[in-house]
Amino acid sequence: MRRLALSGLDAAIVDLDGTMVDTMNDFVVALNLMLQDLRWPAVERTVVEQLVGKGSEHLVRSVLAHLHESQTDTTLVIEALYPKAWASFQHHYREVNGHHSEVYAGVVEGLAHLKGRGLKLACLTNKRLAFADQLLTAKGLKPYFLHTFGGNSFERKKPDPLPLLKTCEILGTSPSRTLMIGDSSNDARAARAAGCPVVLVTYGYNHGEPVHAVDADDYVDSLAHLGAE
Repeated sequence: MRRLALSGLDAAIVDLDGTMVDTMNDFVVALNLMLQDLRWPAVERTVVEQLVGKGSEHLVRSVLAHLHESQTDTTLVIEALYPKAWASFQHHYREVNGHHSEVYAGVVEGLAHLKGRGLKLACLTNKRLAFADQLLTAKGLKPYFLHTFGGNSFERKKPDPLPLLKTCEILGTSPSRTLMIGDSSNDARAARAAGCPVVLVTYGYNHGEPVHAVDADDYVDSLAHLGAE
């Protein structure tokens, strides 16, 4: 597949978890500390990999549902436990955010290349904004972005197109000239609905599904390959 050309683009919107930073171990540690508080059994990384990507609230509920899936009253139990579980998760995630995660190879080079081409950059993630800012700052990525938006920045989250459309509006760019860079069907579906071109990285999470099965304009093994012929 021919690489998507950067010429004709004015901006890029970049996802965070699974695209710029491998945060899976942060999630696993925080979730298991939460489960410990609830006196529930620990969850494996392989399970979390299938559930991450739609925001922390969804992740917490999904983990509780997974561990309680054999019971007939799952929904009632989850809703009863959720307030305590959510408070516990936020506390622990705030403490571990960035401590067990790594910036993927090629990310810094890719962001520097995009910025050097004059593209306006925004980070758009389903992670809550405070956690996103904390992580970007800890990993030294914050200076590359004009704006950062989280899952609580707008009325809806990806895969709804609203966050992308709002981000384009704030950047002052048209969706057709604003590239979405992500790792999952959430990013691709949001981009398609918003009218943005989309590139997916091949190393992310994508809910445990093959990323090449997702409709996208290009796929890259590293952000350093963006714009390469």
